[in-house]
This record gives sequence, structure tokens and C-alpha cells, in this order.
Amino acid sequence: MTHWQNWGRSESARPVRVTRPSTPDDVVTVIADARRDGLAVKPVGAGHSFTGIAVAPGVQLDMGALSGVLAVDGNRVTLAAGTHLHQLPALLGPLGLALQNMGDIDAQTISGATSTGTHGTGAAFTGLAGQIRAVTLATADGRLLRIDEHHEWFDAARLGLGALGVLTDITVECVPAFKLSAVEKPEPLSELLDTWLERAGAPDHFEFYWFPHTTTALTKTNTRLPMDAESRPLGTAKRWLDDEFMSNTVFRWVCGLGTAAPSLIPRVNRLASHLTGHRAFTDISTSVFTTERRVRFREMEYALPAEVVPDVLREISALIERKGWRISFPLEIRIAAPDDIWLSTAHGRRTGYIAVHRYFKEDQHEYFRGVEEIFRAYEGRPHWGKIHYQDADSLRKRYSRFDDFVAVRDALDPDRVFSNPYLERVLGL
Repeated sequence: MTHWQNWGRSESARPVRVTRPSTPDDVVTVIADARRDGLAVKPVGAGHSFTGIAVAPGVQLDMGALSGVLAVDGNRVTLAAGTHLHQLPALLGPLGLALQNMGDIDAQTISGATSTGTHGTGAAFTGLAGQIRAVTLATADGRLLRIDEHHEWFDAARLGLGALGVLTDITVECVPAFKLSAVEKPEPLSELLDTWLERAGAPDHFEFYWFPHTTTALTKTNTRLPMDAESRPLGTAKRWLDDEFMSNTVFRWVCGLGTAAPSLIPRVNRLASHLTGHRAFTDISTSVFTTERRVRFREMEYALPAEVVPDVLREISALIERKGWRISFPLEIRIAAPDDIWLSTAHGRRTGYIAVHRYFKEDQHEYFRGVEEIFRAYEGRPHWGKIHYQDADSLRKRYSRFDDFVAVRDALDPDRVFSNPYLERVLGL
């Protein structure tokens, strides 16, 4: 029996069987066979969700063979569901296209990323699901159902949590390929919080990191440029030093040291905030948006009304000091435009995101539960692929279309062929 673990080592499973379909029709056959045997079906991509959303106790679908570009219609590109985000530069580059926005990790599959609400940053830009124009679902009753923007279920299907069926392809609205001019530097945290909405809303893309126990924020400001703009990429040595040696090798040592001697963490964090973040460069968008993350961690991220982000961060800082916690991982703060996707964390409001992390060898639960209480007090919505402790009763209060989504689930999967314990918790039985 296969033993599966997610990347963050927070979830695991021993599926009854693992299948590797190579066509959409294969997916339909696998679903029919699973139903015959009384087993649930769950597709798995890169395993980069920290929740149990992809856990498959029954039949695990490895979607790796369903990969690549299936069709191109102007700026609209149809991708097979198992296509990884890190494959997109090679796939879209020759077409002169790119995703409008991306997060900072590109290990996920396009179906996993969109189904969990993955997003980047930028006050004028939605998450990845907002770029979808159509999907094809392999349904519980044996159909390959095409749902486009004219379909009544479109705003349920483009962020479906894997609860409506198995995605076999996704059509995304791309944009002409572009470059980004990146400026990264440390700034006083207090000044940044005082001007948060202005700072987050002015540039194309803005985010910052804050190491607990410090008074400094590491800001990242990206400005979109046409592809014919001059490139000034990071040199090989500089990129290796910053992104490989400092951000992975040294940070892994720091996390290990913090686990063995937590009292050292505040001093190490203060040193880190002074040694990192001074650089400016221009490169193609994918090289700027994404970074290599090899230090394993676990993550909680909440979506909040954008204007409350400073107050929430101040409360989190006070909680950390009051509890005497020693937190080595920085918090990540981003912003996104509102959208109309039913279960999107940015549904109906301009949204600020705060993500908290813990080294995977540390117990995250006390820290995450304490911070979650603050998030919930400010009408926070948890990222579907990141650790949280909410259930259907509490989540229903945060989403005006929650029951509409559940009704679509009931119509498409009345027998819960695509369910698992996580979906039972967050959507109900």
C-alpha cells in the first residue's frame, strides 16, 4: 500500500489504490471503478496544500500524465489539469503569453492551485482562479462537463475545492508576456503599517515580510514593464547567495538552531532583517514572482478586509510577546482585488492576506490557534489549502454564497464520491 505525504509533512494517507490516468476518459473510468467498489476519489498534484484537502483514503488520482497546452485561442490557453506552474514559462513563453499574476511558489499544479484559492499580490489583481474562463470536470455520473463563464455554476467550479468533480483541463485568460522591475529593501515596520493602504495600493505588486521580535519589514515592490524593456537580472552569484544560500541553506540552519535553542531566535531574526532585502533587478515576470522554497514549513493564511491589516499585525505581535513564543519564520503580508467567485477568500471585498509559518519540526498548533482567534475577530477567511481550525458552521457566516456552493455540490456529487474528512469538515456531510 502506497504511503503519501504532503510537502509540509502535515498530512498523510495510505490510499487503497493509486491510479495514473493519461486521458480525461481514463479519469471517467477510474471514477466509475471507484464507485463500483464503494471508494472515494481524490486527485493529487504537488502535495503543496497544508490541509487535508487532497488526502485520498480511497482512490488517489496522480494527475501527472495530464499535462501541457491543449488549445490556444488568442490569449486564452487551455491547460491539462496536471500541468505544474513551474512548467508555464516553457509552455507560454513561445506563445508570447504569461499568467497575469502568480504567487511566490510554482510547485503546484494549475488545478490544485486554482482549486484552493492560491493568489499572488497586487491591489488590482485577483487570485489565480480569477483568471479562469472555463473548466472541464469529470463528474460522479460519468460525464466530462464543460463549464464556461456563461454556465450558472461557473463561479462555483473555478474554485471548487475538489468537491464537485475531477478537473481535467482549465482555460485561463493569459496576458502578453511582461517583465517586472523589482525593488526589495528593509523599512521601519511602524511607518509601513501607518501607510499600509497607500503603500499596498500604489504599485502594481507589493508585499512585505516581518520577522517577529524585530521592528523592520522587508518590502518587495514590483512594477510591470513591457517585454522590450531592458533586463537587469540578478547575476548568477548574487541569485545563488540570496535565494539559495541565504534563503535555503542558512535559513535551514537557523530553523534547526531555533528548535534546539529557542532563546536565540529574537537575536537571529534581528540579524536576518538587517542582512537581507537590499536589491533591485528587472527580469521576466515568472523569475521575479516565484522563489525556490526548500526549507519545509507549515502555514496558516487568512484573508482579511484590507484596511484592518495593521491592527491585526499589531495584535499578533503583542500576542507573540505576551505568550513568550519564539518564532523564527517571518509573516508574509499581501493584498488582492475583490472578485465574485463564491468560495474565494477575496469574494466581495478588497483583501489583505497575512500568512504565518512554523518550521515543520516544530509544533505549530498553539501558535496557529492563538493567531487564528485574532483573524476570526476581524472577519477573516482561511486559505483553503493552509492550516486552519474552522468548520462548515463558522465558514458559512463568512461566505454569502456558501449554501449556493453546497447546493451545486449536492447536484454534482450527491453520493460524495469526491469527499474526504477535510471536505466533510469545511462543507458539511
